[in-house]
Amino acid sequence: MKKIDQVCIIEDDPTHLFITKKYVELSGLVENIMIYKNGKEAYDKLKAIFISAQKLPEIILLDLNMPIWDGWQFLEEFLKIPIKSKINIFILTSSVSSEDRIQASKFNLNGKYLVKPITFSEIKSILAEI
Repeated sequence: MKKIDQVCIIEDDPTHLFITKKYVELSGLVENIMIYKNGKEAYDKLKAIFISAQKLPEIILLDLNMPIWDGWQFLEEFLKIPIKSKINIFILTSSVSSEDRIQASKFNLNGKYLVKPITFSEIKSILAEI
């Protein structure tokens, strides 16, 4: 199984961040983990990485409900960056709202909508499919 160079976790809740990060580490499938506390911080850093022609993450695990910029604001702006490499974005949220699921489908993230708390097997499944 191929190792993933970088995974980006965008999450403001310390408990969910700890669990998600720990599961990613325990999978043994990821070399580096980037962590951002809100969508704006993630957007600014990832755009700077893109502009400087550095390697972007292969996977983004994105919370929806965050301060400053929520997950939707992040997606709206991030998808405007002309990135050529494939980045797999998974929504990782506590929201069970049908409106959020409909919104996810507008971004073609239908099967990539996971409700917290995430399990170790879900993380391993995500990482294994890349």
